[in-house]
Amino acid sequence: MIEEPFRFVEAIANRREYIENQIATGSPIVALNYAGGILVFTLGRERQKVFEIYDRIAMGAIGHPGDIERLRMTAIELASTEGFTRSASDVSLRRMANYSISPALKAAFEQIYGAPYLARVLFVELGPDGSQNTFLRVDYDGSIQSNGTPFSKSRQEYAVLGGTRASAEQMEKFLARDYKNGLDLDAALRLALDTWTAGFLVFEGDKNPEELPDEGTLNRTRREQLEAATVEAAVLESKVATPATFRGLTDGELRPLLEGNA
Repeated sequence: MIEEPFRFVEAIANRREYIENQIATGSPIVALNYAGGILVFTLGRERQKVFEIYDRIAMGAIGHPGDIERLRMTAIELASTEGFTRSASDVSLRRMANYSISPALKAAFEQIYGAPYLARVLFVELGPDGSQNTFLRVDYDGSIQSNGTPFSKSRQEYAVLGGTRASAEQMEKFLARDYKNGLDLDAALRLALDTWTAGFLVFEGDKNPEELPDEGTLNRTRREQLEAATVEAAVLESKVATPATFRGLTDGELRPLLEGNA
């Protein structure tokens, strides 16, 4: 009986290591505020990684496609049920994550004889009536990181998702240095691409980099990855007349980004 707690701790540690290895190669995701709302950006080769959840809520995810789809459908069902039973204005990303999605992930992670979710998720919510936008990262074990509470004096204007902790930390360092308020969409796209590239370089090379990549390394890697992958980007637009604010960016909107890095 004395050994049982230690077996549980060991099993949890093994499970965490397994999940981290499974999602380590995931393509990074960058979300940031710009003058017209929120931009969500990534590069991919096969599967969709950015999704609409509800009128003012979107989601990006890294991990197993089946688990990402389960979480996407769960989030859509939660938001739709809340909107139907109460009202669309009552749908809250924080309530949805804190009281439903996070507990479900935590329960699956700690049931050591069942399958955990192999996924790391980023949710973004456009603040109503000009209020602050929300960024929430929910990990496979149910832990939540946010860009601040509604009462915080200091709030970040961006969030990132990486396959590894080092990749995410590198992207956050990059944005902390280069992000500025009031970016137009073109500038936000260029910054998101550079941030993605900085995170990708951690996966390719130094696992614990001490410095941000130089401009030459960024340019070379940017060109290589744009040739090998496709851009997936969407926005939640703050200045639209309809309740639904999610919109995938068109080839025309992405062309300056692609041509500028050709």
